[in-house]
Amino acid sequence: MSNIIIYTSNLCPYCIMAKRLLDKKSAVYSEINVDSEPGLRQEMMLKTKRRTVPQIYIGDFHVGGFDDLYVLEQQSRLDPLLAP
Repeated sequence: MSNIIIYTSNLCPYCIMAKRLLDKKSAVYSEINVDSEPGLRQEMMLKTKRRTVPQIYIGDFHVGGFDDLYVLEQQSRLDPLLAP
């Protein structure tokens, strides 16, 4: 399975939905909560060029947020990305 990183924050409904979808796929991911440490949100913004969470990476591919992840799922393009 590809290395998955998801940037999240506390009380973010889209973060919860993204993690639920990945959990449904039995995907193992590393969660980086940008509220947990000063500087993590800035790090995420520099890496993704976006301010909102979640921000999801599957391998080197920047998926984007939950809406982008959901579109991949609806187009049957998520499973191939998650495959080893």
